[in-house]
Amino acid sequence: MKFLVGIDAGGTNTVCGLLDGRGNLLHKIQEPTEAHLGYEQVIDKIARMVKSLLASEQIAPGQVLAVGIGNPGLVDPDRGLVRFAGNLGWRDVEVVKLLQNRLNIPVFADNDVRMYAFGEAIRGAGRGYDHVLAITLGTGIGAAMVNQGQMYYGSGFMAGEIGHIRMDGEQAPCACGMYGCLETVASATGIVRQVREAIANGKSSLLQSWFPGENLCKITAADVSKAYDAGDAVAVEVLQHTGKLLGKALSYAVSLFSPDVIVIGGGVARAGERLLHPAREELKRFVYKGYWARLTIRTATLLDDAGVIGSGLLARQRLEEASPAQLHQHQRNGNREEK
Repeated sequence: MKFLVGIDAGGTNTVCGLLDGRGNLLHKIQEPTEAHLGYEQVIDKIARMVKSLLASEQIAPGQVLAVGIGNPGLVDPDRGLVRFAGNLGWRDVEVVKLLQNRLNIPVFADNDVRMYAFGEAIRGAGRGYDHVLAITLGTGIGAAMVNQGQMYYGSGFMAGEIGHIRMDGEQAPCACGMYGCLETVASATGIVRQVREAIANGKSSLLQSWFPGENLCKITAADVSKAYDAGDAVAVEVLQHTGKLLGKALSYAVSLFSPDVIVIGGGVARAGERLLHPAREELKRFVYKGYWARLTIRTATLLDDAGVIGSGLLARQRLEEASPAQLHQHQRNGNREEK
């Protein structure tokens, strides 16, 4: 029996999962990433985690078909290179070569959102659909498109940055250097920012009594949902506004990509219908009815496991699609000694 390993390397925690050949998650382990130690130490830790995972399940490295690793930031999957990952502090890190040196197993790398999307498309909420648009709403916003089981990358592997669509009327500065990006509104940080600004501008909120004085800085997006349920006017206004902007941004993506299904995941998606109802209504209002008639909107089902499952499955796909010459070159690049 052959196995796969999927890795979700986040800015805070790294998760390694063991999958069977069909993509069923058998076991996973998690440890703090500790990105401040530098990329060499992080990759050393990931390699140790993989070896520990295999040993705990009594699986030899030779039984593993491939290892997939999802990294945040800009990733070149053809070269196995993390060009830039702000959450990790990485720039031009040859993650495939470094990890393959330590494991002696074929390794494939990609962006973490694309790995998440692939997991949901193949094994999660997008299963059974040919054209899947997956969007993650968390600290930031990311998206990816999977067409008939194939990832869509775009030029420079930069497709899917829906979080950096500029929204009319929004002026908050974004980490990307622009202003008014969707991410400044519909992310967890964007929702909290809107609430704090409303309070600073004189609006009253239950959150002021829940988090008095300087504790107001401790508000989370989950707290905003709780305030919404308690009838708080500020929370209701913020989540409705956020949902409408999300729906409008999705209308652009639907018109360009014509997906069968939009899968929405990430921590902010736990707001559920508080956010998704206004998003759905605005999307319906802004998109051509021919798209709307064939569109399904679903929440993610694999949740925190999507990145691990997608990493393993995409690694298997890339291994199967590689020609013998490409695979030889891939392995040679990965196994050569460091200079």
